[in-house]
Amino acid sequence: MDVEETEEFVSLDTDLLQLQEVSPFALKSSHCVVEELFTQWLSLPDTCRLVKSLLADAKAGAALSALENSTSSNSLSSNSLPSLFPAGSTPPLSPRSSSGSPRTTKQRNSPSLGSPLKLVSEPVREVIPQFYFKNGRPPPNEMKEHFLYQIESRFYGHVNGLQLHEFKSVAKELCKLPSFFSTALFRKIDVNFTGTITRDQFIDYWIRGNMLAMDLTTQIYTILKQPYRTYLAQDDFKPVLRELLSTHPGLEFLQSTPEFQERYAETVIHRIFYYMNRSGNGRLTLRELKRGNLIDAMLHVDEEEDINKVLRYFSYEHFYVIYCKFWELDTDHDFFIDRENLIKYGNHSLTYRIVDRIFSQVPRKFTSKVEGKMNYEDFVYFILAEEDKSSEPSLEYWFKCIDLDGNGVLTPNEMQFFYEEQLHRMECMAQEPVLFEDILCQIVDMIGPENEGYITLRDVKGSKLSGNVYNILFNLNKFIAFETRDPFLIRQEREDPNLTEWDRFAHREYIRLSMEEDGEDMSNASGDVWEESLEAPF
Repeated sequence: MDVEETEEFVSLDTDLLQLQEVSPFALKSSHCVVEELFTQWLSLPDTCRLVKSLLADAKAGAALSALENSTSSNSLSSNSLPSLFPAGSTPPLSPRSSSGSPRTTKQRNSPSLGSPLKLVSEPVREVIPQFYFKNGRPPPNEMKEHFLYQIESRFYGHVNGLQLHEFKSVAKELCKLPSFFSTALFRKIDVNFTGTITRDQFIDYWIRGNMLAMDLTTQIYTILKQPYRTYLAQDDFKPVLRELLSTHPGLEFLQSTPEFQERYAETVIHRIFYYMNRSGNGRLTLRELKRGNLIDAMLHVDEEEDINKVLRYFSYEHFYVIYCKFWELDTDHDFFIDRENLIKYGNHSLTYRIVDRIFSQVPRKFTSKVEGKMNYEDFVYFILAEEDKSSEPSLEYWFKCIDLDGNGVLTPNEMQFFYEEQLHRMECMAQEPVLFEDILCQIVDMIGPENEGYITLRDVKGSKLSGNVYNILFNLNKFIAFETRDPFLIRQEREDPNLTEWDRFAHREYIRLSMEEDGEDMSNASGDVWEESLEAPF
């Protein structure tokens, strides 16, 4: 066989070898092995005869039938081409994994081979959409374009901008804010105090400042908050309350008494922080604002002409009751209350021991700067806690009072310490005394604590009768009313179950105070206060 003839078949397709004993994948991926096997195959006598026959047919112009048949594995028998291995001497193939023959791993770096392992090892780069925006997620383009169109119509014809009275409709109708926020928003945008807001200024603040994409709570929080703070202080609410007092039809009668306008605003703010600022640090966060119901109350008061129907925070009747109760106790009208004043609250319903705990400032630090006295804000917190023991702030307030050692649990000894005075008072009033052992069993049944040896704040919050437990320990009048199941109170609760204990109390007291104001019979010592003082609040 001539060399020239054999050199033309050096790069013969491996499929033409028809070697069933060797893996086709191994032949294709291992060039060195193919060359060695091909060389050995050419040296076989049968191969030389086959190659010469094919060459002779090609020169004669005949069809290469042998070559055509070799391309189909189904048309060739296992003996159509000479085998490299003698019959019966074929070695077993090693088990192959999904990656192929072990031989293929030696040639993974070959540029002509696409190793499946290499493809898997390369991480797929996914494009993750932006999920954090420093100033909040920008509004959709459709919303932005629609809002810009509305701005154009509002500012059309006002080249020099809008004044405050013209801007009110923008805050109410365009920004969807309560109407009494218009001044606060106007001052927020008009930083140079020019008295007008231009179209570009409004777009810059509301759209470029990303206010458009914020929820209503966040918008109100941003408008009220000072730039250098991350919370709301009590003073931040005063501008919106001043506007509410000057514009709400239900508060017009107060315009002739500015001093009571201020007291009303203070009371509303104190009530807001009592219920909303759960940390009690005087710093209302956005999280606390979102968890509360203040925004709903603001929207309600903006739509309701009768201010007294807005029971949450804004009711004037509620303010009237709180202020008059404070006025009754503050006999010298220095706007401070001491221990002896507070012990008279509710017709001497509280024990001396619980009053001492209040003035030790255990449940809450006084904002009063006078030693041994509480101011009006401190009293607001007290009366809200005392008259609505179903609310969480109240449950926490009185829990701290009874927890003498501050370890977070109420033990039988601590409860007995407060009940002893109740027991003594019952004996003085010729009431049938109830031993503490019986009371303790009743308290455990009412609270249902996880551990009967002590009561936790979680146990207290989990029971609907916790307020009655507090009354048993330090409020004799309410304890007796609970034991006798006052039918009047039961009927009230059934008539409107949606009202809170505070709502019912404020309603009863407002009727009583109104009757006293009209000159009818006065109850207890409150009548002397009104007769002796020319400074009666209303």
